[in-house]
Order: sequence, then C-alpha cells, then structure tokens
Amino acid sequence: MTSNEKGGKKGKLAIIVAMARNRTIGINNTLPWRIPVDLKRFKSLTMGHHLIMGRKTFDSIGKPLPGRTTVVVTRNDALKIEGSIMAYSLEDAINACAEDDEIFIVGGAELYALAMPLVDTIYLTEISQDVTGDAYFPEFDKTLWQELAREQCSQETPQALEFNFVTYGRK
Repeated sequence: MTSNEKGGKKGKLAIIVAMARNRTIGINNTLPWRIPVDLKRFKSLTMGHHLIMGRKTFDSIGKPLPGRTTVVVTRNDALKIEGSIMAYSLEDAINACAEDDEIFIVGGAELYALAMPLVDTIYLTEISQDVTGDAYFPEFDKTLWQELAREQCSQETPQALEFNFVTYGRK
C-alpha cells in the first residue's frame, strides 16, 4: 500500500479552471470575464466535494461555498477562517480531503502549478480569445493528457464570448 492510499482508495485529484487563449485566469484577484454557464458548471462538478484553494483565491470568493468543504492553503499559520480547513502545504490540503472521491484544486496560479504533476483530471473552460490579466495558468504538456470531452459554447450576454468546456484525463 502506498502512502497515498491511507485506509482506502485515494481520491481523484482534479483542477478546475477557466483560461483565456493567452493563459490568463485572473486580474486584480477577480475573474476577467462573466460566464454564468461556467459558474453553473463549476457548481455542479464541485458540489459535495472538497475545494482546495490558495488564500488569495479564498479572498476573491469571500466565503466558503455552500455544499462544499473549503480547504485554504496559506503560509500564515496564524490565519483561521471560520467554516474552512486550514492547510500549510498542498500535501496537507490533499491529506485533509482523504475521504473524498474527487478533490478539486480551484486556484490560484501558484497552487495550479504545484498541483499539475499530481492531478488526474483537468476541467478546463477554454475562452477563445486573449484576455488582459495578471494571473496565468501554467503551461502543461498536452502529450501527457487525453481529451475526454469537449463542448462548444457561446454567449452574447453579459459579454459576447466563445468558449469550450474541455475535460482532460492524464494518459
């Protein structure tokens, strides 16, 4: 038994992210777009699961999300957030989610980069245009991933955008 299997099957580790063509994922600690159907997809995929996020991502959301367990990764061991599990490394955060069958890494950029070698699945919303930002999703080697699903979408409001919901599984 590997150390990851403590007391049973290790939960699947997934990244969920919306990314512009130029890899932008955020600006000024907020999303640089409004895509209501993407937020609905995020909610339906993550409901009932653990969400691992960095402290700045937590600050941008502002509260633990209902129906999910929030795990905040921070270097500040004095920080306590009511209704959230505090973790001081990605490994601690994953261990805190041991009972979950799918654990979601929800940002930000630094946590995505740390998690990339560990994840089994990427739920990616690919926005089909370049967007100005200050936070970026890390480069990843697409030869290590298999596209499992792709759904083309577009919206006119609240802003006109073309995007794809893509699911990648590690080969």
